[in-house]
Amino acid sequence: MTRAAPTTLRPTSAKEVRDAVLDTPGRLAITGAGTATGWAGRAADDVAATLDLSALSGVIHHNPGDMTVSVHAGTPVRALQEQLAEHGQRLAFDAARVARGATVGGLLATADAGPSALVWGGLRDLVIGTTSVLADGTMVRSGGHVIKNVAGYDMAKLMHGSYGTFGPLVEVVLRLHPVPKAVACVGVDGPVAEAASRVLELMASPLEPIAVEWVSGDPGRLLVRLEGGARTLPARVERLRELLGADAREVGADAWDAHTSLTDGPHLGGDGDGPALDGAVVRIGCAPTRLAPLVEQLPATAVTAGLATGVATVTVPGAAVAEVHDAVAAVGGTSVLRDRPEALDAPAWGPAPSALALLRAVKTQLDPEARFAAGRFAPWM
Repeated sequence: MTRAAPTTLRPTSAKEVRDAVLDTPGRLAITGAGTATGWAGRAADDVAATLDLSALSGVIHHNPGDMTVSVHAGTPVRALQEQLAEHGQRLAFDAARVARGATVGGLLATADAGPSALVWGGLRDLVIGTTSVLADGTMVRSGGHVIKNVAGYDMAKLMHGSYGTFGPLVEVVLRLHPVPKAVACVGVDGPVAEAASRVLELMASPLEPIAVEWVSGDPGRLLVRLEGGARTLPARVERLRELLGADAREVGADAWDAHTSLTDGPHLGGDGDGPALDGAVVRIGCAPTRLAPLVEQLPATAVTAGLATGVATVTVPGAAVAEVHDAVAAVGGTSVLRDRPEALDAPAWGPAPSALALLRAVKTQLDPEARFAAGRFAPWM
C-alpha cells in the first residue's frame, strides 16, 4: 500500500507556525527553500506534515546605526543582502548555496558556512538572537531582547546545526558588517600539499586574507581573497603575489565562481540545475594542519578545501562514504553527508560524538515525543 504524501503547511507568521505545531498531530518535517533537503539523514517515512517556512519571509527591523537586523527565518539571504546593500551593509556570510535561494533559518539549522568564515565565522557567530517554537507550542526567544530562556539553554547556539530537531526557527537577529570598498583574488596553481605549505606562511603574515581555498584539478589551485580600501588594496595584492611565489597572479570572478560551484556540489539528488552524478558529497572538518594530508588520502573526484579553516567539501564514489567518515574521525574531525543519489544507501554521519547522551537528553527535554525532523540525525537518534 502506497503511503499518502504528507500535508504541506505554509504559515506566514510566527503565530501560524505555533498554531501548526499545536494543531498537527504526529511528526513534522521542516523545510525552507529546500536547498538542503538531501543533507544529513533522510526524513522519516511516518511524517504527518511538512512545515514549509518559505512564506515566513522578510525583514522585521533593520537598525543601520547598531548594524543589526531581525528577519523572519524563511528570508532568502540573497534578498536580504540586496536590501542591506542599499545601506552599505551586509551579512558577512558567503555559503555557496545562498545563490540558490537558501534561507537564513535553513542555513543556521544546517550549520552551513562559506570561505569567509575564516574571518567572520559562521552564522553561529553572526546570530545574536533567535525565536523558535517548541513541541508544546512555547515560543522561545534567546539572545537579544530575551523574554524567556529554556532551562538555561542558549537556544540561539543550540539551533545551529540542529536540522530542525528541536523545533522550527521563526525569527533570527543578525549582526552586520560594512560592504568592502574593494575585493581581489589571487590564485596560484599547485597540489594541495604545496598549497598547505604556502598557507602556513600566509597566515603568519600581516596580509589578513578573507578566504583561503584550494580547488582540486590538475594540479589544483589555491585561491586567496582580500578585502580592503580601493586605494590600499592593490599594494596588499602585490605583497600577496610576492609571498605566494612567481606564478601567483590576480584572477577574475570566474575562478571564484568555479570554486563556488564545486562547494555547492553537483546536486546529486536532482534538486539543482547541475547534472545528476554517480557519487556523494561529504562535508568534512578537522584541524587545519590535518586537512591537506586527509584530502590526499580520500578517493575524491572533486575537492574544495579551506586550508586555513579546516573545512572541505569532497565528492566521492557512493561506496566510499563510510570510508570517508572513518578517515575523518581518525584525525579527530567531523563529517556529514550533503548530497547523494536517491537510490544510494550511505551513512549520513560518522561515528557518534562523545556528547551523544547529552544531545539525546536535550532532545527529550525540548521535544519529548520526537515530533520534529525525525531521521535527520539517524542512526544517532
